[in-house]
Amino acid sequence: MRKLWKWAIPVCALGVTVLLFRFVLFIGYVPTESMEPTIHKGSYILGHKIFGELHVGDIIVFEHEGKKLVKRIAAVGGDVVEHKGRQLTVPEGNFYVLGDNSHNSYDSRYWEEPFAQKQNLLALLVI
Repeated sequence: MRKLWKWAIPVCALGVTVLLFRFVLFIGYVPTESMEPTIHKGSYILGHKIFGELHVGDIIVFEHEGKKLVKRIAAVGGDVVEHKGRQLTVPEGNFYVLGDNSHNSYDSRYWEEPFAQKQNLLALLVI
């Protein structure tokens, strides 16, 4: 019985840690300069997967065309943006996103479909 208790605390701690990273926390790596100077190339980031309403200025991690990207929200659903010479309204549940380093960021300005969808959102960064 004592041997069982000896292992109970580490096993429970491991279980809680796994659940936290599966459902609450997100750890990632930033391989490019697209978010400099806010987030430097090679940085590790911590985000959380529980989020309410997102706002302009929030930094998010999301999937786009099979890649995980980190960008700042420049416009949310209902906002009007200038995109490739024409005005577009951001659909509800979508975001127009930009990298802080505009000279070195592949973001909404260049995408055929210029919006990040809420359903592809992975985390909201903790900065």
